Amino acid sequence: MKTILIFCGAALTIYVLYRIYKYQTLDDGLDQLIKKGAVILDVRTEKEYEMGHIEGSVNISLGTIRERYVELDREKTYITVCSHGLRSVKAENILKERGFKHVHNGGAWTDLQGLIK
Repeated sequence: MKTILIFCGAALTIYVLYRIYKYQTLDDGLDQLIKKGAVILDVRTEKEYEMGHIEGSVNISLGTIRERYVELDREKTYITVCSHGLRSVKAENILKERGFKHVHNGGAWTDLQGLIK
């Protein structure tokens, strides 16, 4: 019985932490930003991108974004996505450090794709 309670407590803790993470890192209104012309920036590797992506998204991997950010227009709005949402947060911060004002975290690309369909 004690093992079951520990397992349930751990599962609940993980779930609560996930919800807090999602609430704090994902921006609201992403679908509206996309309707207004925001660019979806997929920061996964090229191989990951080839396996599936949001149609019309731009692929610049997190590993190359420090060099390739010059390819992006600072005046446009970008929504960063990746496979789980961790790399997209890092990419968002890197772009903001380089003067981009309109960058939002979209989290996992599959979640964002479900939101915009």
